[in-house]
Amino acid sequence: MTELTAPLSSRRRASDNPVVKLAKRIPAFLVIVFLILITAYPLFWMVINSLKGKSDFLDNPSYALPEVWMWDNYARAWEVGNLGTTITNSIIVTIPSLVLIVILGTAAGFALEVMIWKGRGGVLLYVLAGIMIPGQMIILPLFTTFFSIGLVGSLWPLIIIYTAGGLPLTIFMMATYFRAIPREVFEASTLDGASILRSFRSVGFPMVRNAVLTVAIVQFFLIWNDLLIALIFAGQRKLNTIQVGLLNFSGEYGAIDYGPLFAAICITVGGILVLYLFLNQRIMKGLAAGAVKG
Repeated sequence: MTELTAPLSSRRRASDNPVVKLAKRIPAFLVIVFLILITAYPLFWMVINSLKGKSDFLDNPSYALPEVWMWDNYARAWEVGNLGTTITNSIIVTIPSLVLIVILGTAAGFALEVMIWKGRGGVLLYVLAGIMIPGQMIILPLFTTFFSIGLVGSLWPLIIIYTAGGLPLTIFMMATYFRAIPREVFEASTLDGASILRSFRSVGFPMVRNAVLTVAIVQFFLIWNDLLIALIFAGQRKLNTIQVGLLNFSGEYGAIDYGPLFAAICITVGGILVLYLFLNQRIMKGLAAGAVKG
């Protein structure tokens, strides 16, 4: 008995050794450091290049520090890129689109997954078909339609297109999240006398609020980063969104003023990064909420 327990106790003492514990943590630590480096380096590269002059950017390695720190690149970026107007236009387009996508998409996901009615499977397949159709295929008929009804020359086409384009994915995702909620919860609310609208508003929606935030963030990035739709339907300077405004840094014959361009990108990315860091935990909870069925 003593011979059997001796090796076991020695193994336990070895595992309790601080050096052994530290050695076991080294691979995980190296992986974390590697992930931090590949995440932080693009941001570092973008910031240092936003402070360079054009000759400094072209003549020296892109990872080198600036020879002369051009802090006025940010002022030039704000003026040349018309960032005040483009950021305002992006906000005007994004907020109404997100509100409509969240409200309509969540309600439709609830109706397709929780409510029982004839033909809901076919409707869900019809909605999913919207995800499979490339947006580029319908740009010409959309432009013709908006031109014929007089909406060209405003931001309304962007709001309508972003809302319609974001609904199929949102409905599918929200239906998945509602699928994770036990049906007994809604049955209990019905037995307590709640209408279907009250069940959605007071029971269903609060239980998927983290998922709603996750969907809203996903759609926010899709709308905010769009270039093609904004360039076609809001090509006028006064209607430019942030992504279209970045094209203002391309001069004659394709010459690009890299310093102010990277400064403008830093301004736009910085705000988005702060928003993501602030909402990171809620996004993770939302992603985990739809991963398993309750």
